[in-house]
Amino acid sequence: MSIAVPTNTRTVVEELLRRIGEGDPERIAELYAEQGDWKLDWPEAEHGRTATPWIRHRSTRADAAAHYRELAEYHVPEYVATEVERILIDESDAVVLGEIRQTARPTGRAYRARFALHLTVEDGLVTRHHVYEDSLAVAQAFEAENR
Repeated sequence: MSIAVPTNTRTVVEELLRRIGEGDPERIAELYAEQGDWKLDWPEAEHGRTATPWIRHRSTRADAAAHYRELAEYHVPEYVATEVERILIDESDAVVLGEIRQTARPTGRAYRARFALHLTVEDGLVTRHHVYEDSLAVAQAFEAENR
């Protein structure tokens, strides 16, 4: 069965955000290219990733699905919210600005983190996914001990 994929950058980004909100990793991943550039702005030297394994660089559609599965596994679904404040479009590039509100499943700690998501859409699929977020807020929510 062939799935119609929107080609307009804004349409693809809005559909991606809608699917992320629905939470089905396989449906989300359908909007990513087979190979892509996925990076997260995360200070590894300061905050190790042992408690946040979903935060890592990725490069394939299968990696994208794995990211969303891992993200769901480490958060309490009843306490997840994202506020998208603005979507800026410049040809094939988009920047999504907003705030996430989540609760870390291992610690029960809630956190809020501002984010900027830089996406590039080519031929109706996301080829770049770069996230810039408040990594300190995330790291603190997942710390074994509250310092």
